[in-house]
Amino acid sequence: MQNLYKTAAVVTVFSAFEHCLGFLYRIILSRILGAEGLGIYQVALTVFAVFLTVSSSGLPITLSRVISKHRAGGSLKGEQSATTAAILITLLFSVPITLLLFLIRAPFSKIFSDPRCADLFYILIFGLSFTSVYAIIRGSFWGNKRFMAYSLIELIEEIIMIAVGVVMLLFFASGVADINKAAIAVLISYLCSFAIAVVYFIIRGGRLRSPKGEFLPLLKSSLPVTAMRTSSSLINSLISVLFPMRLMAAGFTSSQALSEYGVVYGMVMPVLMIPCTFIGSIALVLVPELSESYYKKQTEKVGKLVEKALHITLLIAAVLIPFYVACGEDIGILLYSNAQSGKMLSGCALVLLPLSITIISTSLLNSMNCERQTLLFFLLGSASMLLCVWFLPKYLGSGALLLGMASDYLITATCSLVLLRKKAGRLCSGKQLLKIALTAIPAAALGILVRNLLIMCVNYVAALAITALVVGVAELLLLWAWKLFNVFAFLRGFLARIFQKKRKKLPARS
Repeated sequence: MQNLYKTAAVVTVFSAFEHCLGFLYRIILSRILGAEGLGIYQVALTVFAVFLTVSSSGLPITLSRVISKHRAGGSLKGEQSATTAAILITLLFSVPITLLLFLIRAPFSKIFSDPRCADLFYILIFGLSFTSVYAIIRGSFWGNKRFMAYSLIELIEEIIMIAVGVVMLLFFASGVADINKAAIAVLISYLCSFAIAVVYFIIRGGRLRSPKGEFLPLLKSSLPVTAMRTSSSLINSLISVLFPMRLMAAGFTSSQALSEYGVVYGMVMPVLMIPCTFIGSIALVLVPELSESYYKKQTEKVGKLVEKALHITLLIAAVLIPFYVACGEDIGILLYSNAQSGKMLSGCALVLLPLSITIISTSLLNSMNCERQTLLFFLLGSASMLLCVWFLPKYLGSGALLLGMASDYLITATCSLVLLRKKAGRLCSGKQLLKIALTAIPAAALGILVRNLLIMCVNYVAALAITALVVGVAELLLLWAWKLFNVFAFLRGFLARIFQKKRKKLPARS
């Protein structure tokens, strides 16, 4: 278990750094492209994600679980056959899709309300097959618990995209539109990560073997996950078209509607999704371990792993919700020079709780062969979101989309927790959740009070810094008071490890 925590910590550091860089790049894009340009960029990425999802999304997690199963049985041949089968499946989808999309470019481009979205999409689609195969190779790293390689290549991909994007946007003067330059940077990062992953795969002894016996079972097992994620991408794409359309029906102009969409998906969601960096790291490390324990029928270990994952997830959400509630508006101004995005962030901060539970519980259930159930939960949540987006824009404007997200995650999280309880036994008690609420609510109230007092006498940057410090200290004390996190024991243990290492380095006395 200790090794599991250490691995999760290392993966989290890499993932946090990667997301931090991506977040900074998003800020640069928002300032160069503006809300409308960011909306166009986001629409193209969302539609591209549909085809990427169809090509490969269910395969990496399924492959990692199959590899874990073969590892438990000591079958290297099975691992290699499964990897080969996954690569063949993704190529059978991605190559024909790419060719077909170019053959029907004129009619297909009409699905976009703005022709600039189509230009961006056709730049990205060049990389579909490459990034699909990369996703499969990354899944093999995951199944073999090569988390360092998995995380490092992801980080390199992000760095390449940002470096190329910044250079092209700031220093490359040409007739190419800025939004197209941003798409070219994404394409280059896909090609580079594919090349690096293939080289590392070969160096570490990765081999392709006849997929006989693995092709159909892998395809069948991956279909529910692919269906769920494809549905998610399709719904996101539908919303990217439907939401601006419903806003326009409510009286918004086309430019205003795209700007509203850009604010929600390009500004608010990246900040709201920050905790997913840590939760995703927990899931990344936990899934192979949980899957292996599940197939070995180690019921007690499965229950402990699930409960630990949920406990940490709830703590992460409890720590960040008060900060978003109190400081959301100032965050929007600081990052994007956009007070509207900050107000939205503050208003939807509570969505972070069901969002976090949905992310971790879906990963845990998929590792225990519950892909069909998670697909059903996803469809139920998505239906509620689409209803909100269709009926509420004329009453709530962009708030309709945020309310739809809240209902989606709440339904999915609730259903997932019920199924997890059946699969893993007793989970975190209601008493535990009550303690977390009693930590977040006072800290948020104190933060709002301090921020409102400070904003009258200092600028928003100073108010943000001081409020964040006050909220952080209050949360630590409350977590300690409710015995959710013993900060003093943590500090003692941390200092003891440091001094122990120093003593080991001292030469022995003669």
